[in-house]
Amino acid sequence: MPDLLLELFSEEIPARMQGKAADDLRRMVTDKLVAEGLVYEGAKAFATPRRLALTVHGIPARQPDLKTERRGPKVGAPDAAVQGFLKATGLKSLDEAKIQRDPKGDFYIGLIEKPGRDAIDVLAEILPVIIRTFPWPKSMRWGARSGKPGSLNWVRPLHAITATFGLETEEPDVVKFEVDGIEAGQTTYGHRFLAPAPISVRRFEDYEAKLLDAKVVLDPERRKDAILTDAKQLAFAQGFELVEDQNLLDEVAGLVEWPVVLMGSFEEEFLATPAEVIRATIRNNQKCFVVRDPKTGKLANKFILVANIEATDGGKTIVAGNERVIRARLSDAKFFYETDLKTKLEERLPKFEQIVFHEKLGTQAERIKRIERLAAEIAPLVGADVAKAVRAAHLAKADLLTEVVGEFPEVQGLMGKYYALAQGEEASIAVACEEHYKPQGPADRVPTDPISVAVALADKLDTLVGFWAIDEKPTGSKDPYALRRAALGVIRLIAENDLRLSLLKIATSALAGLSVKAAEAQKLPSDLLAFFADRLKVQLREQGARHDLVDAVFALGGQDDLLMIVRRVEALGKFLETDDGKNLLAGTKRASNILSIEEKKDKRTFDGAPDAALYSLVEEKALAQAIGEVKAEASAAVAREDFAVAMSAMAELRPPVDAFFDKVRVNDDDARVRENRLKLLNEIRSATRAVADFSKIQD
Repeated sequence: MPDLLLELFSEEIPARMQGKAADDLRRMVTDKLVAEGLVYEGAKAFATPRRLALTVHGIPARQPDLKTERRGPKVGAPDAAVQGFLKATGLKSLDEAKIQRDPKGDFYIGLIEKPGRDAIDVLAEILPVIIRTFPWPKSMRWGARSGKPGSLNWVRPLHAITATFGLETEEPDVVKFEVDGIEAGQTTYGHRFLAPAPISVRRFEDYEAKLLDAKVVLDPERRKDAILTDAKQLAFAQGFELVEDQNLLDEVAGLVEWPVVLMGSFEEEFLATPAEVIRATIRNNQKCFVVRDPKTGKLANKFILVANIEATDGGKTIVAGNERVIRARLSDAKFFYETDLKTKLEERLPKFEQIVFHEKLGTQAERIKRIERLAAEIAPLVGADVAKAVRAAHLAKADLLTEVVGEFPEVQGLMGKYYALAQGEEASIAVACEEHYKPQGPADRVPTDPISVAVALADKLDTLVGFWAIDEKPTGSKDPYALRRAALGVIRLIAENDLRLSLLKIATSALAGLSVKAAEAQKLPSDLLAFFADRLKVQLREQGARHDLVDAVFALGGQDDLLMIVRRVEALGKFLETDDGKNLLAGTKRASNILSIEEKKDKRTFDGAPDAALYSLVEEKALAQAIGEVKAEASAAVAREDFAVAMSAMAELRPPVDAFFDKVRVNDDDARVRENRLKLLNEIRSATRAVADFSKIQD
């Protein structure tokens, strides 16, 4: 079957837009093909700074013929309705229609036959529509073309369109269409400087090979591999080690079509500036990589750049230009750093009194005081020194007002650590200035130092409680204040440090520092706890646990010790993997289902202890005795936080529950016996609730 080659050749596309643009092009073209009945075999899209390309192979040469039935008016309907039906279906008379009987009467049915079109004609129709409606996040309209004003919105001026369609064994045809005066053809262009001449292409294999000859590496993954390999080898040859940076690699690969790796240097005096600042300076300003000395692990006064040209002088001019810019930028960074060191962190804090954190939550200064108070409360619970935790919370945000962080926001916290150490703060306090932001994502490291943990928890819980109090909660995919990330951070801090904390108590305490209505204050902690439950489900699901088990544990109410919830969920999961667990779950659910039906029928619940005098069968007595023993044993085990023993105790219910349902008729003719047996079923439900609400567990 034929293949499609499409290329949209333009001026430079911003690197950050290329990946999504390639995905959008593939999605839009293939969706349209499928909608037109042209089911393809495979598709792949590519992007370079100057082009978007797409190959779709295995497209049918022609659309299938379509036959559809259209229901018309009733037999005997007015002539106007009949004529409209004939026109819509293309029938010449009602003799060509068939009649279909229906409870509402007899109706005319018209058979519409629509012959399929050649795929190349369909492509000529859909491709210009896709180009004109392409979803660039930012686009532009440029000057006149061929004497006519331009009408196409594109990310950068579009210069050429390549579109061919055909079998591998034959000369492909050009898909004929035009957009804004640009006619589709089979001519493209190579590297802007190294091979600017026009290139005639036929199909994808020919296109990719000719571009490579013209100094264009089409596949972005291949460009990344080439950059990374060459950069590592160049660094190694000079006795250094590349500091890898995946985000920078992705960006640089979108800036070049023919990557050429070169090395430059800067003065050693700049190495007195923190390594992270040097890296940020070189990365942000010149998109260059840094290297380190493998013997010491410290940065070297070298950098690696990626050029887009094979220069005749071996790249000396390019390197010199980058060195000149980097030298100036590092000089600025060094000046910022040295200037920052002249002012102590606490001397910066008064400025926070004029900086609003949120209009409903006060200034940054007020927020810092709340974090200090909360850190003091949390410190004893996590084994941290209270005075040190308060001191760390006092200084933790101060680096936001420094010159370096103003220039490079990504080093906030880290610079706080450096400045705290420079002014003689204890190491644990300085480290907390950096680590109180952590963890910032699932791959980020979780602090373990007690002072860092106390301040990190205080910072995140103040954020969560504050935005909950003013009803700025996440909705759908929107989470402008990163509250989901903050909640996951709290969960990881607690779970990975084995901390025993009451979230309700801490949330209530955090709420005391805010101005909210009494009704909101009463509702907020439990509402926030439900949010933590949802985040915990996400966390445990990523670790392979079942989210319904989290529901089963949280349904018991008052469960705000996240560490104990995690351990209970783990024990419950292991129990339900056993035959005893599976069968007890089935028995418990059967009891719950019967109870629900009868409670709905009688419009009452069957609470209260059963009357032992009404037990007439051995199975009733055995179940009642087992429930009493198991409930006591399981409750005692839960009180000791020995959930494995609690689950083992629950397993003892399985035989008497099975025997009860095998031998006992719950809805006995005697109303008193029926009620007593329903109360006994309620006791099963009550006993299992010592460990979890089994009704929340999925089969």
